[in-house]
Amino acid sequence: MVSLNVSLTQHKKLTAMSMPPLYALRAFETAARLGSFSKAAAALHVTPGAISRHISTLEAWFDCRLFTRQGPKVELTDAGRQLASALAENFAAIDSACQTLRHQAGKLRLKSPSTLTMRWLLDVLQRFRQHHPRPVIEMSSVWMDRDSVDFSREPYDCAILLGDGHFGEETCHRLLFAEWLVPICAPAMVEAARQGLSACPLIHPTTDRRDWRRWLQHAGALSPTEIHRGIVFDSLEQGTMAAMSGHGVSVGDLFLSLEAIRSGLLALPFPQAVATGEGYYLVWPKKTLNPQPVALLYQFLLEHIPAPFPDGLTRLGQAPK
Repeated sequence: MVSLNVSLTQHKKLTAMSMPPLYALRAFETAARLGSFSKAAAALHVTPGAISRHISTLEAWFDCRLFTRQGPKVELTDAGRQLASALAENFAAIDSACQTLRHQAGKLRLKSPSTLTMRWLLDVLQRFRQHHPRPVIEMSSVWMDRDSVDFSREPYDCAILLGDGHFGEETCHRLLFAEWLVPICAPAMVEAARQGLSACPLIHPTTDRRDWRRWLQHAGALSPTEIHRGIVFDSLEQGTMAAMSGHGVSVGDLFLSLEAIRSGLLALPFPQAVATGEGYYLVWPKKTLNPQPVALLYQFLLEHIPAPFPDGLTRLGQAPK
C-alpha cells in the first residue's frame, strides 16, 4: 500500500465503498486537465489544500499514485493518465445530459453556419417564433471552414451542417436541401463575364478555392491555372457581399442567393448549376432528451426551404436525396 495522508480507519471506509467520492473524482479530473492543483482549486472555488486532500483520498482508494509531486510541479502517472482520460469523457457526458435536461422545458440550442444563418435561417426562425412560442430556439451562428459538431463537448441540442450526410455514428440527421453552386455577380458585370470570364476579377469564398474548382469541373469556362488568381475570402457570406458590390465574380450557393437574385442585387452570368453532392442537414444526437422539439423544428424548416429552382438553369452533378 502506498504511504498516504489518510488514516487506516479512513482507508477501510473508502475501500468499502463501491466507487470513490464524486467530489474527489471531479477534483482529480480538473487538476489533471489543468495540470495544476492551484488552477484546479481556482476553477472549483476551493483551496489548493482541498484539492490535495481529494487526490490523497483517491490514491488511498485506488492504492496507487495518480500524480508525482516535485515541489509545486505535479505530473500524472500512467495510472493517473488512464483515469483522467476516462473521467474527462464521462464528465463531459454528464455535463451534456445535465445541460440538456435544464433546457428540456421549452428551449432548444441550435448551432448553424454563418452564411446559412444570414441568408435564410434568421427569417425562418422569426416565422417559427410566430407560430410556436415553444420551444425557444437559442441559436449560435458559428463560422466553420468545414461544418462539424461534437455534442459531447459543445452545448447544443441540434445543428444545421453542410456535409455529405456522415456526421458520426452517435448522430441522427435529415436533409433540408442540397448545395448547388453557381457563379454570381452584380447585374452590371453579367455581360463582361459572359464575354470572357478570364478577363473578370474572380472572388473565392474559400481559402482553398474549392468552390470554383467544383463548378469548373462540370461547367468549364476557365483553364485550371486561372483559378489561382483573384480575391480570397474565408466565408461564403464575404464572397457574396463582395460580388454584390461589383468587385468580381464569385461562386455562391444557389438557394442561399435566391433572395438577392430576385431583388436584383445579384445576377447569374451562366446557366449551369452544379450539385456538390453535399447538402444542409439538421443533425442531433441519437441519445437526445429532446426528440419532440427537434422533430417540430425539422418539419418547420422543411416547409420553408429556399425554393423554387430557377427556370432556365442546367443542373449538373449529383445532388443528395
